[in-house]
Amino acid sequence: MKEHYTFELPPNVERSKVRFKNHFGIELAGDLYLPKSAAKSGNPAIAVAGPFGAVKEQASGLYAANMASRGFIALAFDPSFTGESGGEPRYMNSPDINTEDFMAAVDFLCASENIDSEKIGIIGICGWGGMALNAAAIDTRVKATLASTMYDMSRVTANGYFDSGNSEEARYETRKALMAQRLEDYKSGSYKLGGGVVDPLPDDAPQFVKDYHDYYKTPRGYHERSLNSNGGWNITAATSLLNAKLLAYSNEIRSAVLVMHGEKAHSRYFGEDAFKNMTQGSKYAGNKELLIVPNASHCDLYDGGKENFIPWKKIASFFSENLRGSL
Repeated sequence: MKEHYTFELPPNVERSKVRFKNHFGIELAGDLYLPKSAAKSGNPAIAVAGPFGAVKEQASGLYAANMASRGFIALAFDPSFTGESGGEPRYMNSPDINTEDFMAAVDFLCASENIDSEKIGIIGICGWGGMALNAAAIDTRVKATLASTMYDMSRVTANGYFDSGNSEEARYETRKALMAQRLEDYKSGSYKLGGGVVDPLPDDAPQFVKDYHDYYKTPRGYHERSLNSNGGWNITAATSLLNAKLLAYSNEIRSAVLVMHGEKAHSRYFGEDAFKNMTQGSKYAGNKELLIVPNASHCDLYDGGKENFIPWKKIASFFSENLRGSL
């Protein structure tokens, strides 16, 4: 049976299946994209993950394939508990384990004979943009990071969209609901799913929900292993994110960071605030950049959308300039 990808493989790129373990012993599944012109050694490399609830055959694979077509070895991987990667129970997430997933991908790349371990970058898309920044804050081997159309999943979980539920009382009610669901799951011996992208769309759905539907629920981006395309995360998967602060040390990132967001993205405030946190009063602000893509929505930066919004040349230039060796 032919593997299902939501994008075409560039003619100058080869793709192969790889597996590697993180420090929790979970085996991760990835697709390695190799430029046909790659040298036998010394190549720069990039690890890619996201969006939150997607799989490597969707946006992360597209980013990896495009980076490989521009000369980088690129690894798109499924995070723990999702896609073809291991981890039980399924459809869980963790700010700790998922940050470790990025670091395990860096382990894999650094240990590869044809890659220069001083030339490693990472790309996090949507919710994995926040995970990527957290990884960059702790992993000194990462020399450049792209956070594309990012969510701070810890912030949105604790505060709600647009910080509309940012109060102790609101969080307390959320905790009560999660604990009630936890007990229900324990008694039933299974985990209740929260549901993926709503389908069919209600008439009064916000535009960003319509955008998600257009990506995850249509041939444009649907994948049978994608949580967002199907039943979604376990409801209780949100528990660890509720008490986390993913960007707590992002202002200590010394390596280069490009934060890229669509002008019309509902999530734009996550990227702008993350950029402010990394630059205001920081002695490491000089190699940080915020790029707002005109007219683009959140999901337009998943695959380019109808207008091919993703600025591939800019992204390739950012990594080329910053993957030149140790800081």
